[in-house]
Amino acid sequence: MIRPGFLSSADRLELEACVRRQREDHGIARRANAILLLDDGESCARIAKFLYLDDDTIRGWHKTFLQDGWDALAFDGWKGGQSRMTQAQEVALCAWLEARFCCSTVEIRAHVGAECGLNYSHSGCIKLLARLGFEYRKPKPLPRVASVEKQAAFIAFYDRLMRKLPADEAVYFADAVHPEYQTKPAFGWVKVGSNPAVLSTAGRGRVNIHGAVNLETFDAPFVEPTTVDGVSAAQLLNKIEARNPDKRIIHVIWDNAAYHKGPDVRAWHCQVVGRVS
Repeated sequence: MIRPGFLSSADRLELEACVRRQREDHGIARRANAILLLDDGESCARIAKFLYLDDDTIRGWHKTFLQDGWDALAFDGWKGGQSRMTQAQEVALCAWLEARFCCSTVEIRAHVGAECGLNYSHSGCIKLLARLGFEYRKPKPLPRVASVEKQAAFIAFYDRLMRKLPADEAVYFADAVHPEYQTKPAFGWVKVGSNPAVLSTAGRGRVNIHGAVNLETFDAPFVEPTTVDGVSAAQLLNKIEARNPDKRIIHVIWDNAAYHKGPDVRAWHCQVVGRVS
């Protein structure tokens, strides 16, 4: 039975500071926590249970502290062992990792086991990867790059269209956008323990706009549908047509979304063609 109250006031202040420091090594902070609990009168068995250790470890920490002081107990002389992989195996593993994107250590551990005959634990594999210069993070998202050939073909088509465009024709670019006007919290420095808050915007947080623009006249008709779909596309085409009563042909250039070429748009087109005929 370890008697409580063996710490001096100075020792207790030092150990409490060690436990509270956020950047303290986890193993050292855990030893300081165990010594403080012993000084409070907790048993070795109870402390070991909550720290997921055995009570002999707690007794050993207490003995070291009494004999040599906190500096000896806080010193971690472990420097790691010899790598289980040869240098050639590590080079081969690095090349294999750089050629693919592994989301889990499961795949990496299976590869190391098959190629090197070594079985790594999850934590051991993480340490191995860190030593080899790898880190676990998200890849940077990049926008999809359009085909250079298709871009060049469209530019040539648009150039020919605009150079030969008659007075009774017009060209519009159309698309849908979804701006938000909802409050979005951002990261910032605040006092530890505080609970800052920001008022959110009342009402809906998103607007759907299906619109078009004529780059020659800057005319910009649009509709605000509840849902962007074939119906809103047909409504937009109606609006474009109504704003250009003097135009015989109106060219509308938009993306390859399904609702831009669906049954609603095809029905609208057939209706217009039938009316003109």
